[in-house]
Amino acid sequence: IAVIIVNRVPTVPVKNLNGSSPVNPALAGITGILMSAAGLPVCLTRPPKLVLHPPPVSKSEIKSIPGVSNTSRKTTKKQAKKGKTPEEVLKKYLQKVRHPPDEDCTICMERLTAPSGYKGPQPMVKPDLVGKLSRCGHIYHIYCLVAMYNNGNKDGSLQCPTCKTIYGVKTGTQPPGKMEYHLIPHSLPGHPDCKTIRIIYSIPPGIQGPEHPNPGKSFSARGFPRHCYLPDSEKGRKVLKLLLVAWDRRLIFAIGTSSTTGESDTVIWNEVHHKTEFGSNLTGHGYPDANYLDNVLAELAAQGISEDSTAQEKD
Repeated sequence: IAVIIVNRVPTVPVKNLNGSSPVNPALAGITGILMSAAGLPVCLTRPPKLVLHPPPVSKSEIKSIPGVSNTSRKTTKKQAKKGKTPEEVLKKYLQKVRHPPDEDCTICMERLTAPSGYKGPQPMVKPDLVGKLSRCGHIYHIYCLVAMYNNGNKDGSLQCPTCKTIYGVKTGTQPPGKMEYHLIPHSLPGHPDCKTIRIIYSIPPGIQGPEHPNPGKSFSARGFPRHCYLPDSEKGRKVLKLLLVAWDRRLIFAIGTSSTTGESDTVIWNEVHHKTEFGSNLTGHGYPDANYLDNVLAELAAQGISEDSTAQEKD
């Protein structure tokens, strides 16, 4: 609640009174009483309301999205190609370095001119071999890279620990679920000239698999179905198509510890932000947000998903 002086008195809002704390409305009330006692007219205004969902939409108003096939898809769990050892996978991405520079390996922090300092399960590689990643050029003990690969998703891809360049196709550990997407006849704030793409994610609770933090233990799935929104613009449809690739690669969600509740072994977002607030932006997860589409495209690119990825998925 804010207090504003009216009628010939300069209009000055009483700041820092908006918020969820019960103290703020009380302060506004006290301020209003004091101003009235001083003979000053008072105008009380309420803070904007949280609008999570659009107005009701009938089934006949829901339409498919032009240029996007189907209206839903389920998680598909793509397995890494069998028969290839970690050493064989990494061989595609590495060049051996016969005379390594006198620098630290940023994985084990030992000098590249000395054997690897990795102390975990022993890879089938000599600890003094050094390799350079072919695209980004960063240099590590091959021993350390094999160990890093074995501790990851083991999906045939590798991500440089220094610059995050992705080699191969990165996949995640998203549990089974369903993604629905369609058009609704309402506009988002900041996008008055187009309709809205609504995405609905549904993931049930279940048992963690071998790729998850605690295999065999149950996991929870709070807040599903989760409704998310994009403008039905050219860039909005581009984002949707890339989100579909991310969904198929199991990169939208993961199992971990919630940053909001602290609950462990639960389904969480996985570094690709979504807008879950339809008609306001009080939480930072709504509209208007002029930079959102560009930001989410950058987040998808960091996961190895770009326009080239949609062509790869069709192949």
